[in-house]
Amino acid sequence: MASTPEWTQSLPTALFDGLLPKLAMVLELTQKAEGTATPVAKQALLHATNDFKYALAQAKDYASTLAGGDLLVEEQDSVVGMLEMLKQHKQQQLIQFALEVGSLSTIAIPNVSSKMEIDSTASTPFASGGQF
Repeated sequence: MASTPEWTQSLPTALFDGLLPKLAMVLELTQKAEGTATPVAKQALLHATNDFKYALAQAKDYASTLAGGDLLVEEQDSVVGMLEMLKQHKQQQLIQFALEVGSLSTIAIPNVSSKMEIDSTASTPFASGGQF
């Protein structure tokens, strides 16, 4: 089973925010007067370059695994349109239902008592042992 990178749990803003300073460090090291003439300068440039490459690779990996982007814009618009039509249809159904329920309360049904018979066994809780 492949392990999930730790940065997939939440958006790692520090990962993306750290890219620019790392690039700036690489550029700064290349622009120094000593350049890459000394072994210490070469080592510092190598370290900064590798650090930037690693952070960039992590950011690219994270960005490529983000959910979404599976549909074209036209397909997304089509889905949104269908969902809006479904929403309107459901609203119409709710309005119709509310009108029918409202009209039932105004209808008088002769010879029917408004009292209900309550079934006591339906509201009796189970015994603590789970038996009836």
